[in-house]
Amino acid sequence: MGFSAEMGEPSRRTIISAALHQSGHYGTVSRWKPLLTNRHMTHLEFAKTHLKDSQTIQNRILWSDLTKIELFGLNAKHHICRNPATTHLANTISTVNHGGGSIMLWGCFSVAGTGRLVRIKGRICRENRGATLVASC
Repeated sequence: MGFSAEMGEPSRRTIISAALHQSGHYGTVSRWKPLLTNRHMTHLEFAKTHLKDSQTIQNRILWSDLTKIELFGLNAKHHICRNPATTHLANTISTVNHGGGSIMLWGCFSVAGTGRLVRIKGRICRENRGATLVASC
């Protein structure tokens, strides 16, 4: 149980949320997408078909992954409590001019070990995808 310095009264989470609801403020969160998309189901089918491959075939596989990392904060949901009429206040969530940017990293691994981690500058497209993979591993 907390203590409200301004009012000089004890405060509880239920009391605070009830007061917010009475004044028309409700917590909102966007919906999640389905857990298994068509792409996930395709990957699952691929894994099931190659489950009984021999060890020599599995030793030839080179796994690679591409990831994007935000330099300022996360592109995540922010839980807020507001009046529905005040949708776009200027100072609701902190921002950075020009977005803060992000970096893209690409790496690979196999049975033999891990390859180098490479920073991808610019956009990655079909033409330079293979060259980047060869340079990184």
